Amino acid sequence: MKGHPRRILEDLRRARVLVIHPRDEDGEVLIGQLRRLGCEVKAAWPLPAVLPEGTDTVFVSVEDTATDQAVQVFEGHDPAIIAVVTYESPTSLRAIYDLNAHGVMSKPLRPLGILTQFTLARYRHGYEARLSAKVRKLEDTLKGRRLVDRAIRLLVDEQGLEEDAAYRLLRDQATSERITMAAIAEDLIAAHETMRRLGLKR
Repeated sequence: MKGHPRRILEDLRRARVLVIHPRDEDGEVLIGQLRRLGCEVKAAWPLPAVLPEGTDTVFVSVEDTATDQAVQVFEGHDPAIIAVVTYESPTSLRAIYDLNAHGVMSKPLRPLGILTQFTLARYRHGYEARLSAKVRKLEDTLKGRRLVDRAIRLLVDEQGLEEDAAYRLLRDQATSERITMAAIAEDLIAAHETMRRLGLKR
């Protein structure tokens, strides 16, 4: 969401928002302001059994919602979550923590401030998603490196190859089959384990 303010507003208008809040004055203020921003807004009370399809942002009144049930409902959907609280009580703070809320709004709600929290929550959510993707990529890279190292060691120990020759063998085979070296290494390790279980290990 970096860039020109217009792009930030366009992102907000593309949002598909669910407001989980009693239909009281605060709820109406929140829903009305979000609709004025131009995004798609649905309202639900009490907590629905499932999120509407495509929901990417949720405003939830934490004091009025069973947190453990909310966590289950949100699980697998990964929406940006903005907690709406009345008091900064230990119970509210625990709910914010358990929900991994990306933003917090305090009652009584006013139109001023909703846009800011909405923007910050979606930015933080997007940043976390990008960071998680980088971490997964690094983990996959490290896992692949460990597989390759183990396969090289097997070729050195079992076939008597030099490390450089073992590495070139894996690389050339991966190139020939148009797959990663990690995939070749994994196949080699699996074959070795099968041979060992059958008592055919040299």
